[in-house]
Amino acid sequence: MLFLPAAALCCLCSALVTMAAEQLIQDDLTLTRRVGESASFSCGGTEQCSSSYLLWYQKKENETFKVILDIDRTNGVIDKTYDHPQKDDFSAENKQNGCELKIEKVKRDHSATYYCACWKEDPHRYDYLIFGSGTKLSVTDEQVVKPVVSVYPAASRAHLEGNSSLLCVASAMFPPLVQFSWKRQKKNGGEAEELPPAEGEQLELREAGRTIAIRMVDGSHSDTYKYSCWVKHEGGTVEARTQQELPAPAASCPPEREPADLPALQPADLSFQSQCRVKLLCLLYTVLIVKSLVYCCGLSLLMMLTNKGASTNCTHAD
Repeated sequence: MLFLPAAALCCLCSALVTMAAEQLIQDDLTLTRRVGESASFSCGGTEQCSSSYLLWYQKKENETFKVILDIDRTNGVIDKTYDHPQKDDFSAENKQNGCELKIEKVKRDHSATYYCACWKEDPHRYDYLIFGSGTKLSVTDEQVVKPVVSVYPAASRAHLEGNSSLLCVASAMFPPLVQFSWKRQKKNGGEAEELPPAEGEQLELREAGRTIAIRMVDGSHSDTYKYSCWVKHEGGTVEARTQQELPAPAASCPPEREPADLPALQPADLSFQSQCRVKLLCLLYTVLIVKSLVYCCGLSLLMMLTNKGASTNCTHAD
């Protein structure tokens, strides 16, 4: 089996973090409108752009990205020469540190996800596009419904090598897109704080009617925290707290409790937790496999480039 050196792995992780940070800001996950209503999509973080031109893309299901228009952020001039079939339905306007895409009267076929993008300069290679996270427009008569949110312990600490995990479930919402975040509060009180991204890894599962987030929590802390899950949705942000304090795992973990030791959970909840534990393990194995493939591909590419350079040197020498 091939392994990348630790230094190469660190470089790869740093590159992935940098790429994740290079993103324009689209605060709205979804927008729900009726036919004939107006819609506008905001885009911020344009100070990252090396070019003055901001592009707007439309992405419908089972279709490719299509450029709608671009706008010059210096003078507000709009270019619609991209032959988008609905280009006359859209307009754009510069805002402070950003831009807005507007539709005066939405139609059914405007249902799609809209992305803003701009060019970013890299001194070591060609310029490249950075995108926003996208805003999905749903043109429908259905009403926006906030999610129902619950938090459970997700898996045995013994199976997670000294770490704990929490499972947050958002269900019965429309539109179905949500965004998860976590906060924690010490047992002796104090203000709640955002859970640092480096604290652990979050995995998400999407099923019909619900979305599940599984958050791994670092067990090295000696303090005991109460955790809460925050779910951002078009209908508003919903908070759910753990029903008990979650202690940091000890060096020697006690055996996993049987379902009979969980009187607060109903049989349906226990069945649901069992399903989620199986899915968690499957997802963890999938992540490990994908990471191994990425490492192997990276090493193969490095070897190919090295061999190509050596061949070129030999040709010049001849």
